[in-house]
Amino acid sequence: MEQHVLAWIGQYGYLAIFLLLVFGIVGLPVPDETLLTFSGYLVFRGRLSLPMAYATALAGSISGITISYWLGRTFGIAVIYRYGKYLRITEEHVAKAHAFFERRGHWSLTFGYFVPGVRHLTAFSAGMSDLEPGPFALFAYSGACLWVTAFIGLGYFLGERWQAVEGDVERYLGDIAIGCAIALAAYLAWRKWGKNARWARRQ
Repeated sequence: MEQHVLAWIGQYGYLAIFLLLVFGIVGLPVPDETLLTFSGYLVFRGRLSLPMAYATALAGSISGITISYWLGRTFGIAVIYRYGKYLRITEEHVAKAHAFFERRGHWSLTFGYFVPGVRHLTAFSAGMSDLEPGPFALFAYSGACLWVTAFIGLGYFLGERWQAVEGDVERYLGDIAIGCAIALAAYLAWRKWGKNARWARRQ
């Protein structure tokens, strides 16, 4: 599958980047991170324009995550019963992603992009949880910007070495994203505790 994806990008360029990211984030088995890193490499080689590659990848990511969100908001678990086998998504997968969304809250939409198999399911869970479109867009689209920037930048700066280290960096970025999410949650909890403490002292 990976070789087909790279060949399609080499042949069809921006259109392939957009469509493959839409399908990949909705749930089809597309190697999204490899796709983005290869796109960055093509920018390095001068075969793609950086602004166009970035804009196309961002549009595809946002479109895919939005489709997942509205599927969850409109159809809920019923869509998994009917179409999950075609997307390789099971009810168990959704249950785990829903639990992840409940634990990490809105920030799972941002940092979930960096965790393989999570990004489209957290969006689906957000829809099932009736998260309003405004907060969803804020957190999910911010995550898309970070994710696209990270992997296109990776391919660009690695140049000819992109394929040799792409798999390892993908794993490390996932660990870093989870660590950042935990640190941010701890910071927000500390701020809330501080506000409560100051309010208690005023009483």
